[in-house]
Amino acid sequence: MVGGDLSKGFVAIAAGEYHSLGLKKDGSIMAWGSNDDGLCNVPAPNASFVAVAAGRWHSLGLKADGSVVAWGSNNYGQCNVPAPNTGFVAVAAGTRHSLGLKGDGSIMAWGSNSDYYDDYSGQCNVPAPNTGFVSIAAGSYYSMALKKDGSIVAWGDNSAGQGSVPAPNTGFVSVAAGGYHSLGLKANGRIAAWGDNWYGNCNLPGPNTGFMAVAAGFTHSLALKTDGSIVAWGDISYGQCNVPETKTSFISVAAGRYYSFGLMADGSFVAWGNNERGQCNVPAPNSDFVAIAAGDGHSLGLKSDGAIVAWGSNGLGQCSVPAPSTGFVSVAAGAIHSLGLKADNSIVAWGDNDVESNYGLRNIPAPNAGFVAVAAGVLHSLGLKADGSIVAWGNNFEGGCNVPAPNTGFVAAAAGWSYSLGLKADGSAVAWGLNNYGQCNVPTPNSDFVAIAAGYGHSLALKSDGAIVAWGSNNYGQCDVPPPNSGFVAVAAGHWHSLGLKSNGSILAWGYNGDGRCNVPEPNRGFVSVAGGGGHSLAIRVIRLTKAGAAHWSLY
Repeated sequence: MVGGDLSKGFVAIAAGEYHSLGLKKDGSIMAWGSNDDGLCNVPAPNASFVAVAAGRWHSLGLKADGSVVAWGSNNYGQCNVPAPNTGFVAVAAGTRHSLGLKGDGSIMAWGSNSDYYDDYSGQCNVPAPNTGFVSIAAGSYYSMALKKDGSIVAWGDNSAGQGSVPAPNTGFVSVAAGGYHSLGLKANGRIAAWGDNWYGNCNLPGPNTGFMAVAAGFTHSLALKTDGSIVAWGDISYGQCNVPETKTSFISVAAGRYYSFGLMADGSFVAWGNNERGQCNVPAPNSDFVAIAAGDGHSLGLKSDGAIVAWGSNGLGQCSVPAPSTGFVSVAAGAIHSLGLKADNSIVAWGDNDVESNYGLRNIPAPNAGFVAVAAGVLHSLGLKADGSIVAWGNNFEGGCNVPAPNTGFVAAAAGWSYSLGLKADGSAVAWGLNNYGQCNVPTPNSDFVAIAAGYGHSLALKSDGAIVAWGSNNYGQCDVPPPNSGFVAVAAGHWHSLGLKSNGSILAWGYNGDGRCNVPEPNRGFVSVAGGGGHSLAIRVIRLTKAGAAHWSLY
């Protein structure tokens, strides 16, 4: 077992046969282990990456602009990304083929279309209809993809039954492809395993419940529990199933050919198993955050020194913080734009500014002064003035920017999808704009509110007694506050999920859990701030009283 604090700052990991990849929070990739065929030579510029994948002899990196970078062995064309190299949201790497998931739900596949013996296997022939996919996985000589309806599609080599998804083929939320076996995680936390079982890699240890992530190596399997522990089974010949007993609080897992990785909540990771090429040797900080904001596919973190760190999707510049990135006191993230409030009470905006569509997200109304708080909706923005008035700009579809009179006495603002919320000093809430789900119908009694949050079509308000009131769209249960509805000190709303911070430092999350956005990482304690994005969640955890680190889950 290899690991330690020197590896802090990682947000994602990938494991190949003899090489490893680690994605850093600054968007750079670190690679180590075997460098045959240039496996560890990340092409310049080594920046703006948001995801990584490691094949047997090649590597893939997904850029924030939706392009894919490939390096390593290209003897089967597995590094020749097909044109147009744009619009990708996920990547996967097999033995000698590659997969890329597009934002429109289609899959592109390239590289070898044959098996070990060079017999046709068809792992690059995506079955029709090539649409509606939400995640991908690449095995040795086969491919798998998850549909948005919860079913799994598999194609390519099926010699060991690795492509024969067991019935009922429904309710899956993630997939993993190994050498010749497959894993599927169900929404109820149970795992289905099928294919080659020579080493017992399909014999899941009981109880089969409470799982939140899966990974498949060549002949072994890994699963992450909601309590932060890892369960491993299958081939033990290299110690790849010997999870370190002293380590807990895992938030992600990855399986190489004969070794394993676990990413910890503090940004460090532990590796165990075969290390003959140094693939388990962690190379030589996530700290000092004081505020966070979560957008559709990007995140913002405000440092104690007034600087802003941005990561995630940057296709429209929403992560390109304008220089100088200093003097900020607050941040807000919309779907495709970002806001930063300066100590001089002015606002800086960056990201999309499509004025032709009447958005003008960066067009802050003059005078740009006297602001004390900011809020960013999907396509509009709000700024709270020191005099208690609210200024709104951007897309005004359904009147989300039309602040009702009297525009005075506000102490907080929140922005959702084409609607807005304002909290008055008397504890009442005001809502305006799009009301198709009743998100603007503030329940009675409209009093004693101390905080507000706006989601895609639902609203949250925190009462002075620590209870949460929720209204609007409830199609995923995002308005069903879990009991006991008490002891809350902060609220946050994503598109279709809700978050509540308790006075004891724990977080409750409810609503739609696609991509694990409601799976609060363990240990669920020590949190001081929370934010909800389109498909992910952020929280600040106090680590050593004097230091604070940003935790995030459900990478978009």
